[in-house]
Amino acid sequence: MKNPYLYGYLPFITIILFSFSFSMLAISESLQLLHAIGIYKGMREFLSDLELRFVLLIVFVLLFFMIFSALKLIGETIHELGMLFFSKDKEGQTIHAARGGYVIFFFGAFASVIGSQSLPILVGIFMFTIFCYFIYNVYKKSQYMSIPGVIGLIFYEVLTWFLLLALVVYAVIKLYNGILASLPFA
Repeated sequence: MKNPYLYGYLPFITIILFSFSFSMLAISESLQLLHAIGIYKGMREFLSDLELRFVLLIVFVLLFFMIFSALKLIGETIHELGMLFFSKDKEGQTIHAARGGYVIFFFGAFASVIGSQSLPILVGIFMFTIFCYFIYNVYKKSQYMSIPGVIGLIFYEVLTWFLLLALVVYAVIKLYNGILASLPFA
């Protein structure tokens, strides 16, 4: 008997591993920043080096956990909405078709722990994992969809993520310009 919930724990472990990987990199970068601006010595009066690293680890793991959890929720919502628009499935078979793809994310998250000391390697592993999962997911779902439906799903998901990313970049640039304009020396 095959248990349909066999892969149910993998997204949680994947998010934790990716959060840990990105946190390890963020800790080393933040310690360099603290040294550069001169706060590190003051913080060392209250905390030992190990305690400081542990506190930063907790803060960054929680931060990245929230970010990756939100991305997973947004990604699943975008995908489910795309399936609503482009799938002809009435029984919900497509929902369970690609659950094995969680293993791709798990191995990608495991590989990210190994590459957690380099930002390009870490981002590359993350993007490659997302790409592999997307290809696997579309392949598995294509068995239940027509060719125009598959093309529409791919176009919808890529366009939605592009627009969402463009909106976030626009908001960050506007915020950055607004902060710079409000500074007295600018």
